[in-house]
Amino acid sequence: MDVTVGESIVLPCQVSHDHSLDIVFTWSFNGHLIDFEKDGDHFERVGGQDSAGDLMIRSIQLKHAGKYVCMVQTSVDKLSAAADLIVRGPPGPPEDVTIDEITDTTAQLSWRPGADNHSPITMYVVQARTPFSVGWQAVSTVPEVIDGRTFTATVVGLNPWVEYEFRVVAANLIGIGEPSRPSENRRTEEALPEVTPANVSGGGGSKSELVITWETVPEELQNGGGFGYVVAFRPFGTISWMQTVVASPDASRYVFRNESLPPFSPYEVKVGVYNNKGEGSFSPVTVVYSAEEEPTRAPIAVLARSLSATDIEISWAPPRENQHKGRIQGYEVRCWRHDEKEENARKIRTVGNQTSAKVTNLQGNALYHLAVKAYNTAGTGPSSAMVNVTTKKPPPSQPPGNIIWNSSDSKIILNWDQVKALDNESEVRGYKVLYRWNRQSSASVIETNRTSVELSLPFDEDYIIEIKPFSDGGDGSSSEQIRIPKISNAYARGGSSSTSNACTLSAISTIMISLTARSSL
Repeated sequence: MDVTVGESIVLPCQVSHDHSLDIVFTWSFNGHLIDFEKDGDHFERVGGQDSAGDLMIRSIQLKHAGKYVCMVQTSVDKLSAAADLIVRGPPGPPEDVTIDEITDTTAQLSWRPGADNHSPITMYVVQARTPFSVGWQAVSTVPEVIDGRTFTATVVGLNPWVEYEFRVVAANLIGIGEPSRPSENRRTEEALPEVTPANVSGGGGSKSELVITWETVPEELQNGGGFGYVVAFRPFGTISWMQTVVASPDASRYVFRNESLPPFSPYEVKVGVYNNKGEGSFSPVTVVYSAEEEPTRAPIAVLARSLSATDIEISWAPPRENQHKGRIQGYEVRCWRHDEKEENARKIRTVGNQTSAKVTNLQGNALYHLAVKAYNTAGTGPSSAMVNVTTKKPPPSQPPGNIIWNSSDSKIILNWDQVKALDNESEVRGYKVLYRWNRQSSASVIETNRTSVELSLPFDEDYIIEIKPFSDGGDGSSSEQIRIPKISNAYARGGSSSTSNACTLSAISTIMISLTARSSL
């Protein structure tokens, strides 16, 4: 019988016999008795009648090829029948993969075919691995397609000065076989470097410096030993290049120092490569600026004012153009409390031309000192004159109390007790009433300087309402959230956040005693 790997078949074994005799079927494979308990994953006795003892072989593997014998035995006689099973499958691994010759970018390989497993080999594929690759990768070869009768090929497109090992995989009409054992490790020959550094840039640094940076060339692309960089630069608009050699393959930075180097001046820069074979090409030319000097003058016209108990706003004007050197990239605001040390000051930086900033999360009713400096990549300049400002007193800590609400004609009328500020708190200037639908997350706000407010709202929703005082020091403590349920009939009703009763007149002049309860969510 002829089968393919993965298939399942039944080997029939039937016998004619005298039914007065008991019979026993046994199966052997390549001379060994089959143990149906041990090998139950693949072998199973089927048939169902005393005259049949068929053998089922499931998910056939290459190892199941061979001679099967069925033996039938009675107390007086025994008979046997045999069948040869041929299993066709993907090819076995090729053997003896050898590197016959290697250059800087090619390798000549040869090998011997492995078992074809009863299906002719149709093609071979070459794979390679290096210390820099992720596992095995298919490589380009000449011929591009290697047929089943060809046992040599030239691998092309290799990187110079890199260690390679190769293996070969065979395929036939049934599938792709197991790969061969790897060849020996061989390093390709050296060659001139071809890859130039990427992202050549620079700038910054200290006074009188030109900082040049680049991305290093990966080791697998250095093409040889003795790898390094050639850094060339010249003032923008000039002809002659200055060059220096950086001998480390891991270098990614070069700093040229010269006291006569003008600050923040443009230079044309390029970075080349070399190895034992010689010099490669340069990267494209880019423009890099020499280090700048830190600003030499301080911001002017510094003003600060308290916005609340926690926030201060500070503003300033930049130094006059003709009074300072060095480009300004932004400003640094320093803020410290009177009882703190200046070196522990909080620092806030702005970017660009912004000339104001807000300092937040401060302490209420406290004296603060503030100053401003200009900065750039070289550092910060001198400090402006110091300004002093005292934050406002904290807002009232007591929330509005005894909140009573009444509803009528799509209106909600709220009343509450006046909040008295303590001596160390800002005076109450008014109240904020925040209201929202129960299913909304954002609230609307109404401000009032009275202790009552009338809201015109539709009654087809539940409302959540909060009230809090506000002052020069900011918003005070909020009341508990009050839930006003939707009205589903024509009568008005009311409620309270206290335990007292409330009475209201409806739109149709029907007097109702309102239900009282402490409102809650």
